[in-house]
Order: sequence, then C-alpha cells, then structure tokens
Amino acid sequence: MTEPQPHEEFPPIRKGGSLILAWQIRNKKVLIVGGGNVAAGRIVNVLEADAKVTVISPRSGLIPEVAYRVEEGQVEYVDRTFIEDDLEGVDMCLTAIDDPEASREIYKLCKARRIPVNVADVPPECDFYFGSQHRDGALQIMVSTNGNGPKLANLIRRRIAEALPARTAEAIDKVGQLRRKLRRRAPNIEEGPKRMRWMIKVCDEWSFDELAELDEETMEKILDGYASETVPSSPSRTFFKCGALGRDAVWYTAVTASFVAGALSSFMWARRRGYSTNEWTGFDGVLTRPHCYLNGETNVYVCSD
Repeated sequence: MTEPQPHEEFPPIRKGGSLILAWQIRNKKVLIVGGGNVAAGRIVNVLEADAKVTVISPRSGLIPEVAYRVEEGQVEYVDRTFIEDDLEGVDMCLTAIDDPEASREIYKLCKARRIPVNVADVPPECDFYFGSQHRDGALQIMVSTNGNGPKLANLIRRRIAEALPARTAEAIDKVGQLRRKLRRRAPNIEEGPKRMRWMIKVCDEWSFDELAELDEETMEKILDGYASETVPSSPSRTFFKCGALGRDAVWYTAVTASFVAGALSSFMWARRRGYSTNEWTGFDGVLTRPHCYLNGETNVYVCSD
C-alpha cells in the first residue's frame, strides 16, 4: 500500500501521538495505590480536577505530604496494601508503588473491569500519561513526550511558561466573565457560531493587558456591539487611530511594515528549504493551531475552558 501524498490545504497525519484531552473527573472516584513522592504528585493532579480520591497504602509508606492530605481529610485513606475489592465503583486507578508484580496485577484487574489505569513509570501499562503541567488560574498547559522523556517535558513546559504574556491568567478570567455575560444576552443554541466569531474578534482586538483591565462598565459597552457583530476598538488602537502618536505614527508604521516584510521573507525562505511551519515558528507554533501543538512525539496542550 502506497503512502498517501500530502495535501496542500490539509494538515498531514502524524502517527504515534496521544489523544490529549481535558478529562473532566469532577466527583469521579479515583483510586491511588501508593503513598510516596509519585503518589503525592498524582494526588495534587486529581484533587485540582475535583475528583474524589482514595489512597491505599500502609501508613509506614506515607511520605509527609501524603500523610498531611490524609490528616486534613482531603483524601479518603485505607491503611493496608491493595486488594481486588478496592476497585469496586472506581472510575480511574493510579498506581505508584515499587512493586512491579503488584503493579502488573492491578493493571490486569483494571483492564478486565475496563477501568482507565496509569502504572507509574511503565508506559506500556498506561491508558494515559501525566505530562508536565503549568497552572495559572484557569489556564492549564500540559507538555507530553508520550513517555519518552519526562524531564524534557518539564524543561519544555518551563520555557513555554516563561514566554507567556504578563497577566495571562487575569485576561483569561475576564474573558470568561465576558463569555458568561454574552451567553445571558444570547442564550440560544443557534447563536453559538455567532458568539464564537464575535469572541474571536474581541480577543484579536484587545491585548492581554487590556483584557485583564476590563471592568463591568467596559464589558457592557463591548457587549453592546454583539448584535451587529462589531467590537469597539481597544484603548491602544483608539489611541493610534486618533492620531495621538503624531509624527511617531509614520515611524511606527515603517517599523511594523519592515517587521512584516521580514517575517514574510523568513516564511518564504523556510518553505523553499522544505521546513514545516511547526519546525521554524518556535513558541508561536503552539498558537498556530487552536489548543494543540504536535512536533514528533512531543505534545503541547493548552486549555483555559
């Protein structure tokens, strides 16, 4: 069978990746077997997703952080080793114990019961992986190397976090408030595509700092443009349009034009050399496709829902 030829308009299919999702486990029952450092990290991950967590481990195997979660009542706790009945009613199982045979047995039991399972540090016995995560308010960014290089995922995640615009979390919070207000004004399902188009315009027009500064009065003024699908100019663009920059506007325009010309020149050079846009755009590659960036076996997932 011949390999399909790439299409000029459609993205190619790159096999070997993971389906990266924002898995909703609110009020789901998650079982964590183990009480060490890996278990401590897993506990934080699932508690922040509002899951109901049960930890099974002999008390002698609890590190201080896990013992603290138990004492504070943040998790349910069973002071013994795992038994098969512990899987009753469980929605997800995470094992983090230094016992390969016991981990393998738990994996088999979970598969028989169709319970999603993750066996720490054993990729073939995982239905899903835990990537390196950056969290800032509602923003979550996860980097996964599909089990190939967890430390590299951590380093990549740090570089992405350092490159984020200032006040990103505040901007996301205000955009969330604006979306909820818009839904109250236009609640019908049929309005969905129009709401999406209009919110995209808002995010394109207003900078992160300007979105972070939105107050109730400004939000209402912006929302007044929804019916006609218009968006008021942001303060910075209004400043420019009103001629407040004076003669500096000519200089600003020239610099902008030079930057755009340089970017286009780089793009054409990369295309002639045969590079894909994901290979040469760097961090911007994360944003060229909504939510997910894939390069080889490294996945970056951005979520603010």
